[in-house]
Amino acid sequence: MVKRKKPKWKRNLMVMTAVTGLGFSTFYPGLSTPTSAVERPDQPLPKEESVSIVQLVVPNDKAKDKLLELGIDLTHRIEENNGVYEVDAVVTPTEIAMLDTYGIKVKDTLITETQWNARVAERQTAMQLQASLAASEDTLKVLRANHFTNQSGTFLYMEVKTSAGASASTALKATWTEGEVEKSATLSRFVDYGEYMYHYLLLQVDAVPSSVKIESNLGGTATSNVTEWLGKEPKHKKTNYVTDFVDHYMAPNELYERAEKLAKEFPNLVEIIDMPNKTNGYRRLAQATIGGTTNLAVVVSSKAWGHEGGNDISVDFKNPGTNNSPLKVTVDGKKILVNLATDASGKVTSTAKQVVDALNANASQLVSATTYRGNAGSGVVAPAAATLTDNLKAPSSVSRDPFTVKAIRIGKHRDGSKPGVLGYAQEHAREWVTPLVTIETAERLLRNYDHDSETRKLVDNLDIFLVPSVNPDGANYSFNDYNMQRRNMTNHCGPTASDPGYRNSWGVDLNRNHSVGSVFDGFVGASTSCTSDTFAGPSENSEPEARNLVWLADQNPNIKFAMNIHSYGGYFMWSPGAYDPKRVTLPRPTAGQEAFYWAASDIMLNDIQDHRGTVILPSRTGPIPDVLYSAAGNSADYLWYEKGIYAWNFEVGADLWNNTTKRWQAVGFQPAFSEGHEEAMEFSNGLIGLIKVAYANAKDHQPPKSKAMPGNGKYDGPVVVEFELSEPATIYYTLDGSRPTFQSKKIQLSGTRELAETLKIDKTTTINYFAVDAAGNIEKNYNPLSNGNNFNSVTITIK
Repeated sequence: MVKRKKPKWKRNLMVMTAVTGLGFSTFYPGLSTPTSAVERPDQPLPKEESVSIVQLVVPNDKAKDKLLELGIDLTHRIEENNGVYEVDAVVTPTEIAMLDTYGIKVKDTLITETQWNARVAERQTAMQLQASLAASEDTLKVLRANHFTNQSGTFLYMEVKTSAGASASTALKATWTEGEVEKSATLSRFVDYGEYMYHYLLLQVDAVPSSVKIESNLGGTATSNVTEWLGKEPKHKKTNYVTDFVDHYMAPNELYERAEKLAKEFPNLVEIIDMPNKTNGYRRLAQATIGGTTNLAVVVSSKAWGHEGGNDISVDFKNPGTNNSPLKVTVDGKKILVNLATDASGKVTSTAKQVVDALNANASQLVSATTYRGNAGSGVVAPAAATLTDNLKAPSSVSRDPFTVKAIRIGKHRDGSKPGVLGYAQEHAREWVTPLVTIETAERLLRNYDHDSETRKLVDNLDIFLVPSVNPDGANYSFNDYNMQRRNMTNHCGPTASDPGYRNSWGVDLNRNHSVGSVFDGFVGASTSCTSDTFAGPSENSEPEARNLVWLADQNPNIKFAMNIHSYGGYFMWSPGAYDPKRVTLPRPTAGQEAFYWAASDIMLNDIQDHRGTVILPSRTGPIPDVLYSAAGNSADYLWYEKGIYAWNFEVGADLWNNTTKRWQAVGFQPAFSEGHEEAMEFSNGLIGLIKVAYANAKDHQPPKSKAMPGNGKYDGPVVVEFELSEPATIYYTLDGSRPTFQSKKIQLSGTRELAETLKIDKTTTINYFAVDAAGNIEKNYNPLSNGNNFNSVTITIK
């Protein structure tokens, strides 16, 4: 196989393996780095600790550097004021005490494990309600089917109640005939103070239908005649655009079941793409750590996955009760008996290392054994027994098998002929709101298609890809085992970090596993430690989840725009996403590309604001390193630099202003669903805003216009030339009189978050140049690949 040659900007950087950057793991239990048990031969095994999200006050840059060095698990929310930092972190009590010694104090506790458990209980209640409602066909009752005419035109109004209306996933569709034309529209769901009232529709019609048929996606149907409303307007007059299709946090199996239902319901507009790289699965080996202190503990791991027999294995360290007995291991089915060696007085003499060797020699068909975290195992083992367990708490309904990640593909023409837009979510498992953004967006696009011309325009002219959960294994682990799971579930640690005490510290950060700007190429913001929360994996693209995203982009070169959906903090960002230890970033976009990022972002941010007034702050909008921190190997950088895709990163969950305390309040990864719902609604607005940007870009066939200022002329001294543009566009130019091409220099930014650079001309120079906009239109239809000369040219003559 021919190895891909790295771009020059990657080859020139030294590989850096030091653990640097933000967002590193809080090791569970309570350790910030794996510590070899050899260093602490007689210590009790560490106890598991609960974790909380707290707001830390970091007093100065020196303390900030120490925070990074310690590898604390930081969220995506950081604020700086006069050199003092406020940082949200996921920490244990042990880590809080350690941080205090460095002057890093806890200002506030934001979310506790008890609150996370309440979120799980809230989700379970909603799921049970949804399951009971969906168990049988729903019953529909038409409360009202009216028409009326006012000064604006003729309207159709309906109110229909379904017995399954308490579930936001229940959708009602109305069909009627106007003349000889059949039309249809989706009804909106009306909920007042938590109580489902009915579904309704208010829509202008060209002719009054005689009757209307209502169908539910659960199978219920009803028909009603349409009667006149005596010319009065309906009581609840609302927009015809239908929203609000999620009512609880959804695990991966629910997300993809919903996707499959949509594909079945809208076969002409939807298909489901099965990604080729299956995940490792929500599964673990069964394990037990037998022994109470580090130098005599034995870690036993099953060869089979826990659910495939590993959980049935028992290990019994037994004193045989006789003198001068040899160490002996016997296996009876799934039972392993270890008769420990004794001396002449009947006292046990087997050390942990001897027991490990005996297990590996005589029970290797069932288990493997190690000493505790690299300890020499010189302590004498005490009699004890244990049953191995994979420690997974999800019910059997959650499959342990490798998971097929799916993409929902929406469009009237899904053959690659239309420009593509990609939205993908939950690279980080604990970010429960993010998948809801994709599902809500899919539902809106499909259920508004029949009656909303704007939606129909988008679906007919674009190829839309939505991946609800990139990381289903980690998501299942977050929902059922450990709320703060960030990574996938693949354990790349060796024996010294693979005991069950580290089980919440295994996995790869999928947003650090990509091949551009990675830690393996010397960039900051990821770790090579297998227990770090930003562990980049053993190599670039080592994880199937990351390879799936690469595959999707490779298979669909029509994708021109992408959104990576994360939480929390309310950020809106784009490339470059990484820098090296000297804070040299990946290549910056040109001034024209940067201007397009800002202009397109303005559209999306306004759409987000439309829902409930949430404003993404200017300080949290822009290239990733300018507003947050370096994220080596992130997926958006791969899409931008390798595929030329305009790629953004949402961070849903903007801070909320608390009028009582007069301060901004963080929402967390898993807010109460009432807040999570609002975040999903507003950022679905934003994702549809991106889709609108893609549509406008596809319809843009107007070449840009540019003008050098000042232009041709004679000047007494050096001249500063800048370029005026009719729209965001990249300027290619030469200063030696040659034809400008795509290999020519480009106008860049003059500095971080600054405007376009200017050209200082201090001797007579001819500037030849042309502009290219984001849609690929070239000024004056100039062809840089031919011999044409219809480029712009100005001559600055210095006397």
